[in-house]
Amino acid sequence: MDRYRVRPGSRVDLDRWDPDDTGDFRGAKDEGRAQLEKLTRRLEALQELLYAEHLRSVLVVLQGMDSAGKDGTIRRVFEGVNPEGVRVASFKRPTAVELDHDFLWRVHTVTPARGEMVLFNRSHYEDVLVPRVHRHIPRRVWERRYRSINEFERELTEEGTTVLKFFLHISRGEQKRRLKERMDDPEKQWKFREGDIEERRWWSEYRTAYEEAISRTSTRWAPWYVIPSNRRWYRDLAVSTRIVRTLTGFRMRYPRLPKTLRSARVR
Repeated sequence: MDRYRVRPGSRVDLDRWDPDDTGDFRGAKDEGRAQLEKLTRRLEALQELLYAEHLRSVLVVLQGMDSAGKDGTIRRVFEGVNPEGVRVASFKRPTAVELDHDFLWRVHTVTPARGEMVLFNRSHYEDVLVPRVHRHIPRRVWERRYRSINEFERELTEEGTTVLKFFLHISRGEQKRRLKERMDDPEKQWKFREGDIEERRWWSEYRTAYEEAISRTSTRWAPWYVIPSNRRWYRDLAVSTRIVRTLTGFRMRYPRLPKTLRSARVR
């Protein structure tokens, strides 16, 4: 996974990241899916332990171009995980009330509590992407927001939240294929919007915005991972691997029965 981690202070050029890459994995798609099933079972156990121990929390940020697979990653990686300790927060176009506050106001209320794992389907990074590309705010504003994001994420980590940020990297050709798939597949047509085609015209501008945002906000306490996502099965395997390794590194334990309740066992 280290090959996908963006080193703090480095300049990101997405042309150097192959969206078809499968890393060191030499197996076929079926083998990758079998490995993902094993990781999912492991994640189920670790997530329950995180919830029971109740000492820390995890924030998973998923970003990517339209059709990169944010919904699919959540569905497959967290399949079977107990929903009691996991929440998904999706960020749409800001409401009038949200626009009347600072851009992080709506984010604070959905960050994870102790014992929780929260998945951001899009995130606070939308506010340095869409407004920049469509020039809704001046440069000085979105540049200032990089600093605010870094400070916000540092505050989260200092309070016990581990932040994992994944950019799901697809090629322009793969996006075209997936958008056509949405239009042609009756079970996916509900996901298609005319705006998907309009936004695709801004591909180069969004790519530049992502490169700068990732470069400016991949920090020691909240690193970015650029995940090759042209192959859905490998995308899911890579994201799951990073999350499982992170949770395993916590060396969590189930809490022991409090002394005040040990007499209940005797009774």
